[in-house]
Amino acid sequence: MADFKPLTFCLLFLASCATFEGPANTPVVHDSNPIGPLTTPEIGGDTAVALAFSGGGTRAAAFAYGVLRGLKDIPTKDGKNYLDQVVFVSGVSGGSVTAAYFGLRGTSGFVDLRERFLIRDAEAELNTNVSLVNVMRGLEGGVNDASKLSGWLDRNVFNGATLGDVFQPGKPVIWLNASDLYNRTPFLFSPVTFAALCSDVRRYPLSLAVAASAAVPIVFVPIVLESYPTACTEPLPLWADRALANPNAGADVRAFAQALKRYRTDQVRYLKLADGGITDNFGLTGLVIARAAADKPYMPLTAEKAVRLHRVVFIIVNSGQAPSGTWSQTIEGPTGAALLGAVTDTAIDSAVRSGFDAFRLSVRNWEEATRKWRCSLSGAEARRLGASRDWRCSNIRFEINEVAFNRFDPKLATKLNAIPTRFKLEREEVELLIRSGHDAVASQTTLKAF
Repeated sequence: MADFKPLTFCLLFLASCATFEGPANTPVVHDSNPIGPLTTPEIGGDTAVALAFSGGGTRAAAFAYGVLRGLKDIPTKDGKNYLDQVVFVSGVSGGSVTAAYFGLRGTSGFVDLRERFLIRDAEAELNTNVSLVNVMRGLEGGVNDASKLSGWLDRNVFNGATLGDVFQPGKPVIWLNASDLYNRTPFLFSPVTFAALCSDVRRYPLSLAVAASAAVPIVFVPIVLESYPTACTEPLPLWADRALANPNAGADVRAFAQALKRYRTDQVRYLKLADGGITDNFGLTGLVIARAAADKPYMPLTAEKAVRLHRVVFIIVNSGQAPSGTWSQTIEGPTGAALLGAVTDTAIDSAVRSGFDAFRLSVRNWEEATRKWRCSLSGAEARRLGASRDWRCSNIRFEINEVAFNRFDPKLATKLNAIPTRFKLEREEVELLIRSGHDAVASQTTLKAF
């Protein structure tokens, strides 16, 4: 025991090195111009595309990148391509890297993400050793502090960009998703959420938002934001009070509304954000909440888009892995890391399935409400909003397409499932993921039939 005590003291001392960095968000300034409602780009044609990129480290980022390249290679009737039709992208964890970079650089500038991130070692400055010291650090709060991953991303990928550079008129709406550990809800890096914090969303580093989305507990110390309830007087959105007063409102929208209200009280001074996959690994909850908060049947579409569009296509890019391990063949196990991984994967996959079901229901109701609203318009109203001469009010469809590893042939699916959830992959693995994402989009008849 005499020899163990110094070791224990040293381990506890080293564990204290896992520190929470101060919040990087700043309060709003009264004479500043806040970001208004986000406006989507003016797309051509009659189809809008919305994308959701799941978590999964560089595996997810590369697969999502391949999907973008695939959309770019599908031509439209007007000589453009379906990447030009993208109006919305939601990203979680590894998928948030691709979502953020696409939102920052656009349909042509995003192509160098392969060289800047996918084939590089984003773990270069991370402590990834498996040791008793790191276990102690993890239990204390996290092995790696926030500056390591976000700093690498800022220097090598985003070059000092902020959320204000992404939230620009005419760009696709980008939602990066983390998890609010105290409120047990998704945290959306959006103007609405930052307005509830009385914080300036325009100045928040894009790299930190991505790092928060990917901050796997134990591996990373949570990202910290501060609430500044005395810095603004603007009320919370009206839908928040409506949701809390309505016992029949969805559980997700009620929980999110309650979180926004807590941000304006002393109950939550510092938010602790971790991997978005904990609460929603597809990043779909935000759209479900947006639909529940909508005060028009077609929202969050604009009236003009709701009239002019014939089709809204949601592409869910799922980079999740199938169950693995040999312990299902024995009476023993799982134990240790395998047990922790199995419990985590079970919780995440269960939440994903429930979230997907809620999303499907929300989209179906959205389609029905939009069609009913369109058919209530007079001919003059429809033409004023952009209806063509041959316009039919019932000609509107909302479709959901999932691109996932299990949609490939078993041999390829096995290879893709074997790629680890890390921010450092072999170049051959990255190329396989990119090619698979590209081919998954290019080969789907429903996507080519746009």
